[in-house]
Amino acid sequence: MDLLAQAEIKGVQSEFIDALGKLRVTAPEALKSILDALPEKRVYRFVSGPVVVRALANARTELAATGAPPLRWKITGNFNVIAQGETREPVIAWPAGLPLGYHRLTLTDAEGVTEEAPMIVAPERAFGGDFHRGWLLAVQLYGVRSDRNWGIGDFTDLADLVRLARQLGADGVGLNPLHVLFDDHPRDCSPYSPNSRLFLNPLYIDVEAIPEFSANLVPDAAATAAQLREGDRVRYADMAALKWRGLRAAFDSFVTKASETRRQEFAAFRTERAPLLSRFACFEVLRHRFAGPWWEWPREWQQPDETKLAELRSGPDRREVEFVEFAQWTAETQLQAAKLLASQLGMKVGLYLDVAVGVQSNGFDAWNEQMAISRHLAVGAPPDVLNTVGQDWGLAGFNAGGLEAQSFVPFAAMLAASMRHAGAIRLDHVLGLKRLYLVPRGFKPDNGAYVQMPFEALLAAVARESAKHKCIVIGEDLGTVPEGFRETMQDWGIWSYLVMMFERDEAGRFRNIDHYRPNALVTLNTHDLCTYAGWRSFSDLKMKHSLGIDPGENDEARWRALGMLDEILRFNGINANDLYSVLALLSRTPSRLLAISLEDLLGVIDQPNIPGTIDEHPNWRQRLPVALDRIASRVDRAALKAATRERSSAGGS
Repeated sequence: MDLLAQAEIKGVQSEFIDALGKLRVTAPEALKSILDALPEKRVYRFVSGPVVVRALANARTELAATGAPPLRWKITGNFNVIAQGETREPVIAWPAGLPLGYHRLTLTDAEGVTEEAPMIVAPERAFGGDFHRGWLLAVQLYGVRSDRNWGIGDFTDLADLVRLARQLGADGVGLNPLHVLFDDHPRDCSPYSPNSRLFLNPLYIDVEAIPEFSANLVPDAAATAAQLREGDRVRYADMAALKWRGLRAAFDSFVTKASETRRQEFAAFRTERAPLLSRFACFEVLRHRFAGPWWEWPREWQQPDETKLAELRSGPDRREVEFVEFAQWTAETQLQAAKLLASQLGMKVGLYLDVAVGVQSNGFDAWNEQMAISRHLAVGAPPDVLNTVGQDWGLAGFNAGGLEAQSFVPFAAMLAASMRHAGAIRLDHVLGLKRLYLVPRGFKPDNGAYVQMPFEALLAAVARESAKHKCIVIGEDLGTVPEGFRETMQDWGIWSYLVMMFERDEAGRFRNIDHYRPNALVTLNTHDLCTYAGWRSFSDLKMKHSLGIDPGENDEARWRALGMLDEILRFNGINANDLYSVLALLSRTPSRLLAISLEDLLGVIDQPNIPGTIDEHPNWRQRLPVALDRIASRVDRAALKAATRERSSAGGS
């Protein structure tokens, strides 16, 4: 079979028009690398692909015009038959009351030809929230200062942030991804480049809040932590070294001194999270034992079965495996405490978490899901106006064939890992549910190709997990998307992500408030854009010029943009142009959620991340200029309350 025929079967689009209007054709050698990295994709006979049933009245699925009638069908799940029947028409009318979830559909025609396909029974729409309008305080948790943390914002700080946000009138706290990273690689501190999207970053644990920890276990902790709190950047390597010393001391104390109640709670957590938790713990032990990525480990550990991992868990490394599980239990316990606090304070959303678009290829998820995640392919973007050579984000993503073979359970597990802690999540680069631009390892980013994803099935899984966890889903849908994409997302109840800095017409004028959709999160900027103070002062342009980066805008264009901002503000009866004036404008939009960054409220000039840089800028390391307990006095609370009065639910004075 030639390359183009293989590409058609696997949904690889090797020719397309890029944002510059140029026809892009993937080179044959690059196309072959992409095809070789993707697992075989099932070609179905009786159905067009994975079967999605929405919980609607008279739900039906059209069948392909093959197979001899009658056609018998059977739905199974957890080794049980859920429903079965027969049809003599090219359609199946599903019985009412099918259980929501991930099943297998078996079809058999009159000649005995049998076919099996994944099946998702999903609610009509994702969870939509039970409030009219509100706003969120957006924070980079790692950058939070306090007089007690160990040099990085932690989950106790998060609880205090929840209290602060409620006091300011917010309905939740928005956070950077909390995914686990590589603790022994201080340069890999981007929360968007995780080791795994299934587990939490233990460096956010407040060690001193662990019941079994006491100061005498790490005598120099207080002095070292005080030093780590100094300066304007998170010192990841030193902070991580101290955190792991503290966590190990707490675990050793837990092993010998924990109460029976605590032991039972830990055992229950291990059972509830198995087998993923135990596999993750084994992976962490192995990656610290062996140098290099997992595909260079001894062959027996590159793709071990449960028998092999059971040997590891019962052998000399048993206690080390338990320690990894203990760290995850502690992180979940502390994060859940912050979520519960938000609920007790009556916040409409609580925690709003970000979900990265992919994972590092040498991390746990790629090791654990070698069929569903293609480590040889990196998610990126084709050439456009701002990135004329294209982008390679260095992250591995899911593939269609591997997900279908496992009835989309790995994708659902990834969603659930964040949703269980949140009232809302944001899916980074949500276009990836429909298609991913993949770059084969060893090739430049302008030599990738689009790969189609099972869009409807992934939307169904999102809706299923959203309803199950009562979690709003916001899709980061910035930039150009295919025609009808946003409408399909809205139909499934997935919200849009609207950034005011991007919401302009062809002449550069800012859109009016009636442009904004109700089911959307609206915000002034993002972590990849300049702060409001930086934007008004041209500091972002100066910074990028100093780094040799084309900012895509000159001073004249910025002055024009500032003037256009004044125009839209005056059009809405707002005569000033400070931050609170802009927030007042955004508060009037019909969009149901507004995110306000803490950096903007504190007048921070430098942005958290400058895309395209690694060491040139302190990305993901910058700390807030003021400690947490002094933030309330630094924010103009009267101005903030006035700006958000149409959507605020302030609980304090």
